[in-house]
Order: sequence, then structure tokens, then C-alpha cells
Amino acid sequence: MAIMMEVVEWSDPSPDDMIYRYPEAGSADIKLGAQLVVRETQSAVFYRDGKACDSFGPGRHTLSTFNLPIITKLFSAPWGFESIFKAEVYFINHKTFTNLKWGTREPVAFRDRELGLVRLRGFGVYSCRITEPLLFINRLVGREATYTTAQIDDYLRNIVVCRLNDLMGEKLDTILDLPAQYKELAEELKERLLTEFGKYGIELLDFFITSMTPPEEVQKMIDERSGMAAVKDLDEFLKFKLAKAMDGEGGMGTMGAGAGVGMGVGMMMPGYLSKAFSTEQKDLEKESIPTVQCPECLTHTPENSRFCYKCGHQMVRTNVCPECSKVVPAHANFCMNCGCNLNAKPTCSNCSVELPQGTKFCPNCGEKI
Repeated sequence: MAIMMEVVEWSDPSPDDMIYRYPEAGSADIKLGAQLVVRETQSAVFYRDGKACDSFGPGRHTLSTFNLPIITKLFSAPWGFESIFKAEVYFINHKTFTNLKWGTREPVAFRDRELGLVRLRGFGVYSCRITEPLLFINRLVGREATYTTAQIDDYLRNIVVCRLNDLMGEKLDTILDLPAQYKELAEELKERLLTEFGKYGIELLDFFITSMTPPEEVQKMIDERSGMAAVKDLDEFLKFKLAKAMDGEGGMGTMGAGAGVGMGVGMMMPGYLSKAFSTEQKDLEKESIPTVQCPECLTHTPENSRFCYKCGHQMVRTNVCPECSKVVPAHANFCMNCGCNLNAKPTCSNCSVELPQGTKFCPNCGEKI
């Protein structure tokens, strides 16, 4: 900024400067008759003891009793109408500030329908301009004691992030659907921010959400999940990968590092590879097997199971040899221990009447078997 003795101006604002205070600290001794230069897209406001006295729009203004009636009335009379008054001048830049970035410093936890509890970070840009300089200075610059553009930008960013957290807590279903909702979420968030920015004399023009992302470790897990979904035929995929590993860069004849990798894979999964390259193997779908229903819990269990896998009930029926009392399979014709004919019906030793299997007393004579 170039300031001469009789000229007060903000001659060289940077593209990102919203406000400039002259002087940067304290009050300036400004002479009546000095020149105030306000450029296009600027306005100047004179302050004394924290109160706004006069404001000026674009153009060249001579500071005199004609255009500074409030200042001369307040400050000249007590000192005998001296030609010097003390004040601070705030220059406001009314240009449209574009590409202002916002983003969350730390991930915020949200409830997700697909992934459970996830932490998200949001980023985007917005554009705005100052429409009411007195409101801007009194409510934002003066109250928050923010004089630099960086401080003002940080405060506005905190407002954006706070309202974003409220909106995401109400609207978030799953982060997998977020990319398709960026436009709708940005428009709704802009509506909420219009009032917030308007309280400080700022008009919010555009607002965009560029990304909503979980932490890096969660992104890796999502990538792995999508990769598994992409490989539908795992058998064909492993055949292809193994063939490439064995072929290597220079073909089968080279037997280089690729062949070593292929041999290592074969050593790690011999059972699977033998099945993968068999002629009858088509895919890795589950094969249907015959089942029987457990009489105890009614669960279907493989037909050759000896016990129910759910309740432990014995599924294989057994018999007891009438001669040696050894347990034999239900389909056995002879006892494996004594050779007794299991199909022969027992007879009573007293009256020679045929008895049913397992009978302990003769139904004819009562003789104990």
C-alpha cells in the first residue's frame, strides 16, 4: 500500500484480500482537506472509538467539513476546531471471491446403513462477496477481532463445516450413494448457509461439494470388497493368474521369476490347483448332496452323518446281538463278534415258540429268555 501525507487509499489489494485497515494499529492523524481515494469494488468506512462515523463509495473525496459533518462535529469542536482528527479507515473489497476452499480438518463419525459407523471428511469450494460493509465490520471483523483475510476465511469455513455436519447427520444413508447426491446436498446446504452468511453482510453466490471420503484404511477395504465382487469366477481367475505367473515376461522357455512365482502358488494350494485343472471341474459353486432330516431337531444334515451337526442326535441306527450283547449296525445280517444269525427269529427254550426281537419273556409260557 502506498500512502502519501495527504492521500488515504488502498492502492494495491491482493486478489484474496477482503478488508484493509488504515492504520493497521491505533488511529491515524488525518488532516481536513486530505484526499480519500476509493477504487471500484471498494468502499471506505471511518471509525472512531469502535463506532462508524462516515462511509464513502468509489471515487476521490476531499475530507472536509462538507463531506465529514459527523466527524467534524464529534472531534473538532472539543479541540477548538483544529485541522487534525483521529480515526481508523476500513477499506472493504466488494469483488466476488471465487474458489474459496472449505474442508473438515478431522473426520466426523456418521452412521452408515451398509458399513455401520464410518468417519467422513468433506471438501469443496464456494464463492461470495461482501454486500453490507457496516454489517460485515461490526459483526464479523469487530466482534470476532478478525482483520486478516485468512482469519475471516477460517471463520467462514468453520460455519460451513458445522452446517455440513448437521445436514449429513440428517440425510446420510450410505456413503456408497453419496457421489450421486453431491448436487442435491450442496443446494440444500447453500440454502442453510445463506442466512448464516447474511448475518455478517456476506452474500453466498455458489457452493459446491467436491468429495466426501472416508479415511484411507476404509477406502482400501471398500476397494477390496469391490474387487471380490468383480471376480465372479474365482476358478477361471486363478487359472489366468497362475498361467501369467508361470509364463512370466519371456514365455515358458525362460522359466524366470514368473515361473518361480507360479511354482510357489502351486506349493501353497496343491489341493485346489489339482481340482482347478481337472477336466470335470467347471466352477466353484456349491455341490448339492443328499440329506436326511434329524428326528430330534428336524434339521437337514448330510445323509452319511453319524450325528446331527446341530443337536448331536445319533443318526445311524444300531442293533444289539442277542447272543453276545455287542452293538452291531442296523443292516448287519450276522454279529461281527460271535457270528450269530441276526435275521433268525429267537425261540423260547421251554415251548419253542418264535419270539420277537428284543423280547425278554416268552409271551406263551412266561419263560425268561
